[in-house]
Amino acid sequence: MERGDDSGAHGDAPIRRTRSPDDARVDDLLLRAAEGDEQAFAGVYDALAPPVMGLVCRVLRNEAQAEEVTQDVMVEVWRTAGRFRAERGAARVWVLTLAHRRAVDRVRSVAASRARELRAWALEHERPFDPVAEEVEVREDYRIVFRCLSELAARLRLPLVLAYYEGLTYAEVADSLATPVGTVKSRMRQGLHRLRECLERAS
Repeated sequence: MERGDDSGAHGDAPIRRTRSPDDARVDDLLLRAAEGDEQAFAGVYDALAPPVMGLVCRVLRNEAQAEEVTQDVMVEVWRTAGRFRAERGAARVWVLTLAHRRAVDRVRSVAASRARELRAWALEHERPFDPVAEEVEVREDYRIVFRCLSELAARLRLPLVLAYYEGLTYAEVADSLATPVGTVKSRMRQGLHRLRECLERAS
């Protein structure tokens, strides 16, 4: 496989620390992997994939996504092994730094996509909400939605956030807020009406 050169080595400089015997062994394996030794990389994978998975899972809180990101990280390690510099830090820290960056990127991507899904959610759950959904679709700028949501009173904002961004049903929102379902529906309609007014002012 093709691997990168040493440009941008340790983009996020890892914390230096004294090598343990195990760290020294993994460092040596990664240096050999950088020269194309696939068997050495298998040793790197066996040693570091579990801690990478643990770190990514803690960030994403979703095992399926964590598994996917872990595989992406390990492929990146193989492709960019030539960038590793043992004198700047242990391979374990370097790889975990890559993993943390990938996990944070995934969190940001998911947050943005949830805003774009607001229209689909509205169409599926409540047809009268279509005008608001249309406003969101036209703008294609989720930051406007977030700003307008922040201007709503908490009693109107919380049900919308729980429903749109946490995926809760009316009943689950009601349970979370210890509020009758009828009251939740009423507040959501009122909140969406004010959200539409805010979007209209922003146009």
